[in-house]
Amino acid sequence: MEKSSSNENQPLTSKKELLDCTEGEDCKENGLLVKNPKSALQLVEDGNKVHPSQGDKGEAGQISNGYSVVQNPVPCDGIADGEDVQCMAPAATTTTTSTTCGMEAQPQLLEPEERETWSKKMDFLLSVIGYAVDLGNIWRFPYICYQNGGGAFLIPYTIMAIFGGIPLFYMELALGQYHRNGCISVWRKICPIFKGIGFTICIIALYIASYYNTIMAWALYYLISSFTVELPWISCKNAWNTGNCTNYFINASITWTPHSISPAEEFYTRHVLQVQRSKGLDDLGGISWQLTLCLLLIFTIVYFSIWKGVKTSGKVVWVTATFPYIILFILLVRGATLPGAWRGVVFYLKPDWQKLLATEVWVDAAAQIFFSLGPGFGVLLAFASYNKFHNNCYQDALVTSTVNCMTSFVSGFVIFTVLGYMAEMRNEEVSEVAKDTGPSLLFITYAEAIANMPASTFFAIIFFLMLLTLGLDSTFAGLEGVITAVLDEFPHVWGKRREWFVLGLIIACFLGSLTTLTFGGAYVVKLFEEYATGPAVLTVVFLESIAVAWFYGINQFCSDMKEMLGFTPGWYWRLCWVAISPIFLLFIICSFMSSTPDLRLFDYNYPYWTTIVGYCIGTSSVICIPIYMAYRLIITPGTFKERILKSITPETATEIPFGDIRMNAV
Repeated sequence: MEKSSSNENQPLTSKKELLDCTEGEDCKENGLLVKNPKSALQLVEDGNKVHPSQGDKGEAGQISNGYSVVQNPVPCDGIADGEDVQCMAPAATTTTTSTTCGMEAQPQLLEPEERETWSKKMDFLLSVIGYAVDLGNIWRFPYICYQNGGGAFLIPYTIMAIFGGIPLFYMELALGQYHRNGCISVWRKICPIFKGIGFTICIIALYIASYYNTIMAWALYYLISSFTVELPWISCKNAWNTGNCTNYFINASITWTPHSISPAEEFYTRHVLQVQRSKGLDDLGGISWQLTLCLLLIFTIVYFSIWKGVKTSGKVVWVTATFPYIILFILLVRGATLPGAWRGVVFYLKPDWQKLLATEVWVDAAAQIFFSLGPGFGVLLAFASYNKFHNNCYQDALVTSTVNCMTSFVSGFVIFTVLGYMAEMRNEEVSEVAKDTGPSLLFITYAEAIANMPASTFFAIIFFLMLLTLGLDSTFAGLEGVITAVLDEFPHVWGKRREWFVLGLIIACFLGSLTTLTFGGAYVVKLFEEYATGPAVLTVVFLESIAVAWFYGINQFCSDMKEMLGFTPGWYWRLCWVAISPIFLLFIICSFMSSTPDLRLFDYNYPYWTTIVGYCIGTSSVICIPIYMAYRLIITPGTFKERILKSITPETATEIPFGDIRMNAV
């Protein structure tokens, strides 16, 4: 057999070989890196054997992409099917089939490809910013801010960001980058008994995909309707208008009464949503074919943006993440030049210091910063897992979280300059104009203001295009969290079939969205928005922070970060992860659970039974955590104490790059 100084040409699937080393045990005692062509996620041949503990240093530990560290061999000659074989030289950094000297090599499967990474650092940053900055930054923060004391609200908001939101954001980025796994399989390397958290995250992501994209379908419908000389929600002469339709912009002498309805509101409720054709959640009515086509187009765009992985989506976000900032700047300048804009700004920022004494203000601040930054959805873990190992995720966390918070603050000016203009035109107080919340703030109030501006068609097109790009970023991220989790957990099934898995996921999300496309679909969206995400995600991140800081160990976590970043997190970060952030989350959870939301949308009051349905929706995802804990304890052999210890001990070593070699963290 031809000898070579490296093994680059050695096939990964060689026949069974019989090696005979001169020094029988030297092949195990000198530092050779060998590559097990079997996937590391399937740690044993039949998948049923007990995994070795991370602390087992006596044997070569298998790591996340199939590498094992054994010892460098001395050069030796062996026999393989009657031919001479030369063992690999110690200097070689490439890999070969795992064998043991003097023993017959075991047949193994092909090694999966190296983990994909971001093409550029900026791809990652824009993806994280695009995920964190979504529609909620535009409609929720301004409303929460003026409702809770205006400028005074910025104090609890900043405090909650410093001691709660940013530390949790940083923790997830660090976990994903170090362990390089999605939200399911990462728990094998942290605390296996908490693996149910990963399944919970995936279910929550599917719930979000089933209603969040419907809101984008509404925005797409508005965008298509904007390509006219006169916007359709500016007049009361359309087939969907009623006798209460009042257009005070055209006729200044018209008085706005409590029964008056703007043409923008009737366009949204009676033409786009068609809620008049539904009696409520107990009678949703038929499916709107217009919205169905819009949603189909949305999911088509999503599929072709994420089907190939982060190298594809990382290019798309250069448009979808940057375009909203250009539009926000244009709308801010336009809003500042409108008559009455100053009234909206004063209303937005005028501090009400008495509000700081109210507990609900602090709860709202904590909830806003948490849902704005978005830990707990599996997205930060997934995105960071595609980073280079020594990437400075500390700097990334500070930059992206700061950009997110500043975007929310600036969005308030964009919204409230227009609300001040609306109040000026209606001759009302800003508080009366700013009653709409959530999507209604964008699709009714802001749409009406745009319709009555000069060059209204242009501003309508760019505004709804901005809403689409904001929503697409978040959808890319949410689904990528699920895709990464499943592909990392089941690489032998889906590792080479990503495109097919993504297609199946998109189809499932589309079918799950059908109830939100009915004439009463807006009621379903509101129900899911209130119950499917809030307490469930808070519970996920609370347990995640406890598992990392108390079970995995804050010292071990900080040691990992020093190995990855070159420095150890200071006492401030340690204190936040160990105590302050969990207390911060427990505080929000208790506040959420202590007050049942009184849901109302348009003129529809949600019946009591919808509260029960809502709690069932929220519980259906979180229930995965105790179910998996019980399952884990049942299948683990030994006494109850031994089962507990094995279930909280990391079972899979983590891959640590060392030059061109990847070694196990043990």
